[in-house]
Amino acid sequence: MAETNETKGALKYKFRELMVYASTEWLADNKKKYRQVFDRYETSYIYAELSFHNKEFDRSVWEVGIQLKCFDVINNTKEVCALDFKRKVSKYDNVVYIREGWGNKKEGVFWKKGTYYWEAWIDGEKVATKYFYVEDVGAKVNGKENLYFDLESLKLYEGKYDDVNEPDRTYLTEFSGEETRYIYNEILLKNKNQHEEWHCELFAKFYNEARELKGQVTRLQTVKKEDEFVKISAGWGSNVKGSWRDGAYTVELVFLNKLVAVVPFTVGENFEEGVPMVQLPYTREPVILTPGVEENQTFEELMVKLDGLIGLSHIKKQVREHAQYIKFLQLRKEKGFLEKDDINVHSVFKGNPGTGKTTVARLMGLIYKKMGLLTKGHVHEVDRVDLVGEYIGQTAPKVKEAIEKARGGVLFIDEAYALARANDDSKDFGREVIEILVKEMSNGEGDMAVIVAGYPKEMDHFIASNPGLKSRFKLFYEFKDYLPQELSQIAEYACIEKEVVLSEDAKEIIDDLIVSEFRDRDKTFGNARYVFDLIEKAKVNLGLRVMKGKTNQLDTVALSYIIGDDVKAIQEEEAIIRPNIPIDKVLLTTALDELNSMIGIEGVKKQIRELVEIVKYHKESGKDVLNNFYLHTVFVGNPGTGKTTVARILTKIYKALGILERGHMVETDRQGLIAGFVGQTATKTAEKIDEAMGGVLFIDEAYALSNYNGLQGDYGNEAIQTILKRMEDHRGEFFIFAAGYPDNMEVFLKANPGLNSRFDKILRFDDYTPTELSMIAMKMITDDNYHITPKAVKLLSEKLEYAHKFRDKFFGNARDVRNVVLEIVKNQNLRLSSLKAEDRPKNGRAQIIFDDVNKLNLEEEMKVFNRPTIGFKND
Repeated sequence: MAETNETKGALKYKFRELMVYASTEWLADNKKKYRQVFDRYETSYIYAELSFHNKEFDRSVWEVGIQLKCFDVINNTKEVCALDFKRKVSKYDNVVYIREGWGNKKEGVFWKKGTYYWEAWIDGEKVATKYFYVEDVGAKVNGKENLYFDLESLKLYEGKYDDVNEPDRTYLTEFSGEETRYIYNEILLKNKNQHEEWHCELFAKFYNEARELKGQVTRLQTVKKEDEFVKISAGWGSNVKGSWRDGAYTVELVFLNKLVAVVPFTVGENFEEGVPMVQLPYTREPVILTPGVEENQTFEELMVKLDGLIGLSHIKKQVREHAQYIKFLQLRKEKGFLEKDDINVHSVFKGNPGTGKTTVARLMGLIYKKMGLLTKGHVHEVDRVDLVGEYIGQTAPKVKEAIEKARGGVLFIDEAYALARANDDSKDFGREVIEILVKEMSNGEGDMAVIVAGYPKEMDHFIASNPGLKSRFKLFYEFKDYLPQELSQIAEYACIEKEVVLSEDAKEIIDDLIVSEFRDRDKTFGNARYVFDLIEKAKVNLGLRVMKGKTNQLDTVALSYIIGDDVKAIQEEEAIIRPNIPIDKVLLTTALDELNSMIGIEGVKKQIRELVEIVKYHKESGKDVLNNFYLHTVFVGNPGTGKTTVARILTKIYKALGILERGHMVETDRQGLIAGFVGQTATKTAEKIDEAMGGVLFIDEAYALSNYNGLQGDYGNEAIQTILKRMEDHRGEFFIFAAGYPDNMEVFLKANPGLNSRFDKILRFDDYTPTELSMIAMKMITDDNYHITPKAVKLLSEKLEYAHKFRDKFFGNARDVRNVVLEIVKNQNLRLSSLKAEDRPKNGRAQIIFDDVNKLNLEEEMKVFNRPTIGFKND
């Protein structure tokens, strides 16, 4: 009798795969023509193939229970069929295939358009689900006719595993065997089935010269009825260079088991640019497929497109005049003038976000191409991250790679000012980028235009940062913020793009919002981006409104008509439900015990205990304490007086009391807040505050933010301004703890009139007394599991009293005590290590004696304690 999995106890199989197919034709290696998309009129039966590994291979025969179920998703997940049967598994089968299907032998009768899935069960356990789709274009697809799409364009390019952004693609007919990783197909299809949504499943099969299948990739994409074109990218290869051998190859595109196109290409020594010839199934001669895009437009058509942009009147005039001047120079050359200077095509775009800089850059690339100044006219867009390496030697290769990708077109560097850090920052690799760019632009034969873009003030600083930049950039374009009436026009254009219509009251509210935002704008104002985002939000609210009613009664007008309420909803804030955070008594007790166990700082402890009592009183009175206390605090004290330790404990106490929502602490200093280039300190500081939101931002040595070491133009003031604004805008939502030495913190608080008023509490940490220093030392010794003799205790107390008596402002308090204790422990260890193992006291290994302390030369140690630090002067 054959055993089942149930009688055996352990599983005798390992699930392998669940596949779907319709053709019963056998292929090599026991395979079928697996697919997920089927045409109704070509389909009779649709099969499921369940495969699993036989763990009893070459050992025994056994019986398995199989269930294959098919469901119709669109019709409320209705069960189409349930096939339940048992199969004997031969011990000679390493992999077991179970194939069953459902349908009707007459094509186009049983299966209707819809979404389905097969479900596979083995011995009562569900092991897999596989979706498939049946499409219906209303007629049988046969012969030359493809009722789903027309192949518009097919190009090949090289890239890495995660593909290449479209503007960065270089189209090739020959690939380098040494350098090629993945070879991609860029496929453009024109959608012929625009009356409904459908699924496009495209197979790209790569064959070598001997017609051996090198690799296959499948792309399954949903095509919406409004999609006029569908672009698909499909590549095969490896991230390891050299996986392609020299020779002739072809790519075959297959759709619904029919050959769509054959594309030949070669792999050899070098990359060769171009568009490949494509063999279509029903044409005798190969053809080149290219779409009718902007590249084929005339110069005047491009200028008309430029003129058609909303606003930018000054930019349009400047670009047209520049183009005319270039034509004038070209005409002079034709007439025999030498024109020793090269035609300058490098530009500076200055303006706030959303003012059309990238759009104009793309048009200028095409204009330069039409004028014969560039060979391709494409735009390769980069920023600092794409150009600057993290380590020495990484920057130059990244810059050269970007230049090569931009060759023949435009290298567009967004936020270029980030490459020019402060003048005193000689270690920044952004300088290296600038030097390489200057050299490239000075070449004169580079077949490339460089356009740098960014905020106006920052771009002025960038150009001034290197004399070579001043000499190479002669064209300056200032993109001013759009005017309210221009933004209103952009809103109308955005409605066309998003296929919606504004009612009169909706248009009026949109215009009011635009004017309000325009009046309050700063340099981060989004211009066109803001308007597009506004229309998108209104469209979302339209969708939420109409979906509350009966959708089967909606016409195209109802689905596209934005009313005033849809726009008003953008401004309406949802009612904020505040979290009810009770006092965490366990955490509060633990934190207070930790505070009370600290030696000294009685004044600080008293203030904290009083605060705890006040918050408890508010809680007992039924008041909400969350975000209702404003406890920005200054921690003033010399080194080693416990400022950081108390800050951490105090944060726990605030968390336990429910004053703060999260109750965490983010520790930072000057380096964590200040960036080395213009405009970035505010961003860096804001990000650190965002990280601390709901908790505490602890700024150690906060005085370093104010006119650091007397440097003029230091960015510390930018950080302070950002901190002040966020302290005011988010009162109670987070706390700032600023710590530092007494004299320096006084300078810090006076550095800005708003600083002193923003901090609600000052905790002063006095130097420890000699007795407290001795208590700290004893605690450190016992915490390290050492015992100290009474004579040693007395001597240690005397030495610490001496240290306290002759201390100066550099005295480290508990930190210096820790150094003393470590020195004593070292003396003890050296004493024991000098003895023979048998002479060492068995019970005295952890005992500190008089001699261990006596060897401590505290007079010499004091010279170390009292050493001046860089940037200070002894009084």
